[in-house]
Amino acid sequence: MPIRRWGMALVLLVGAASGCSPTETETPSKGPQEIAVPEPDPQVRQLTIPFDAYNFSPAEDMTLDVAEDVVVRDCMNARGLAWQALPGPGESEIEPPHRRRYGVIESRVADVFGYHAPPYRPAVAARGVKALARVTGAPPGVREAAKACLKQARASMYGGAQKADAAFFNKVIFATFDAAQRDRRVTRAFRSWSACMAEEGFRYADPLAAITDRRWSTKAPTTQEIRTAQRDVLCKEKTGVVSIWAAAETRVQNAAIRAHPGKFRELRAVKVRQLAAARRVLG
Repeated sequence: MPIRRWGMALVLLVGAASGCSPTETETPSKGPQEIAVPEPDPQVRQLTIPFDAYNFSPAEDMTLDVAEDVVVRDCMNARGLAWQALPGPGESEIEPPHRRRYGVIESRVADVFGYHAPPYRPAVAARGVKALARVTGAPPGVREAAKACLKQARASMYGGAQKADAAFFNKVIFATFDAAQRDRRVTRAFRSWSACMAEEGFRYADPLAAITDRRWSTKAPTTQEIRTAQRDVLCKEKTGVVSIWAAAETRVQNAAIRAHPGKFRELRAVKVRQLAAARRVLG
């Protein structure tokens, strides 16, 4: 059974939590779910780190999902049950893996969503709605059959494949992310970024402190949040924080790969085999 995104997402950079009411002086803008998500900037699409070779990207996750769904359909049909396999969205509709790894880095996103995480793009969101409705609208017997077929699909596609140490990978992802922030060049860039923010009255030690500010725990971004995020993006551009931070992560991740060659060979082998199995299903 595959472990999707076995390298866990860095939750600190996901964005503000929703649910709290904004203050009376900070009026929320239109709800983010009602606004189109801008196309990722070229800088975002070009962001890569060494661990990408071992982790599943959102697009690769989708490839596995779509292939499994095809096998589930065949299994359900063999049981005399109807099951419509859902096609995957175009790759351009799927978020690049590092859009928010270093906080908000796109001015168009900051202008609309502040620090809130944008919703899924339309094709991805629509597929998710259909997948949920397909299950919740089915009788209990059909749902149980679908679960059994999914288990069977994964066994047939990946059965006997080498397993990877997901716990190790999660641990090293967080360790290297922390280590990169302690790099001298990164801490110097953070100080420059902090000084740039302070010029407009925003006082944060580093970009993580800005994006995790509890004031942004609102259902929709406030005007103050958007102003802060806009300045954040501008200061990142002026100080080169993203490129410096990414370079530091590249160094520490490469060091981790050299320190644990066997573990990373296993991770890579499992990823390659699972994707190959999915692509065979999809023809």
